[in-house]
Amino acid sequence: MRTYLVVLFSLLVSSLATAAPAIIPSPPAIAASGYILIDADSGEVITSKNADERLPPASLTKLMTSYVLSVELEEGNVSNDDMVTISKNAWAQNPVFAGSSLMWIEVGKQVNLHDLHLGVVISSGNDATVAVAEHLAGSESAFADVMNQHAQVLGMNDSHFVNSHGLPDTDHYMTARDLATLSKAILKYPDEYALYSEPDFTYNNIRQTNRNRLLWKDDSIDGLKTGYTKEAGYCLVASAKKNGMRLISVVMGAKSQLGREIETQKLLAYGFRYYETHQLYSMGDELTDAKVWAGTADQVRLGVERDIHLTIPRGKHKDIKAVMNLNEVIKAPVTKGKEYGELVVTLDGEELLREPLLALQSVEQGGLFKRLWDAIVLFFTSLINI
Repeated sequence: MRTYLVVLFSLLVSSLATAAPAIIPSPPAIAASGYILIDADSGEVITSKNADERLPPASLTKLMTSYVLSVELEEGNVSNDDMVTISKNAWAQNPVFAGSSLMWIEVGKQVNLHDLHLGVVISSGNDATVAVAEHLAGSESAFADVMNQHAQVLGMNDSHFVNSHGLPDTDHYMTARDLATLSKAILKYPDEYALYSEPDFTYNNIRQTNRNRLLWKDDSIDGLKTGYTKEAGYCLVASAKKNGMRLISVVMGAKSQLGREIETQKLLAYGFRYYETHQLYSMGDELTDAKVWAGTADQVRLGVERDIHLTIPRGKHKDIKAVMNLNEVIKAPVTKGKEYGELVVTLDGEELLREPLLALQSVEQGGLFKRLWDAIVLFFTSLINI
């Protein structure tokens, strides 16, 4: 590998003045069993504590139920207009649900799937959640298996589900980190994510307000979900966007409803005040080109396979450095999507990112004369470089 290019980023900067050193205070103390704050685009963890501790998630479980439904809707396996017949298991009067949050659906009645989704997200109805689970998988136990499979695909390695709603079970747990991962995945379905910001929902002449009271307290917050059981304490996963930057916070095991809101606001305020996120590159954009030997073309365009976002201390964007290290010799055939170098991004000497540089197009082998000529040139070039 050889250093091909060094790029100094000056993002959104019109002045060449030297930036003052970024002053970042210690993260706030958070009164919770576990918590995490991440940037939704870069995935950067801004602060966390006990983020990998397996904790009872209460109704935060319903984030996975909603996510599975979103996937099924996106893939066309079900429709929002599907009519779901309510079973005894999903009946609001099921003794299992006594004292818990409900949508108030009735056994034997038919309810469209979209209303049930609203019942899951806004009313946090355990009855609605079971109805969704049975519609998608036939039974709640089968749906729990589906939930666990989705968790593995998403990399939620420290979560396990035995039901769709989150009522206590010793083998049912999630972590703050996994909940942040799940929330990022939910954001990829904007139509379904929009449900989380709905202020209220009326079904069966019963109007219920969204249990996430931060929707009324902070205009930047547009999701996601609350949860509470005696075992789990008060929990809240929130997503907020300000000045183009989206953060996800997870607070588990707070002492009160007000407490989970205060701790969430502290995390979000810290992230927005002291950090910023920049999109450095876009998927498919040409970042550089490289010499190709013995090919039908002499150059190949290189780029990255995903959008590259970077979360850094506020005011440090002018100090970002990116080095593109390309393979010393690239010979045809060149295959589109194959790695031919790497991008390394640093800040103040600390490596922040290492990403493969991929060919954005294929280059076939040249004719016999081209191959022979380039072989001769390469031979003498190697002698010169000895």
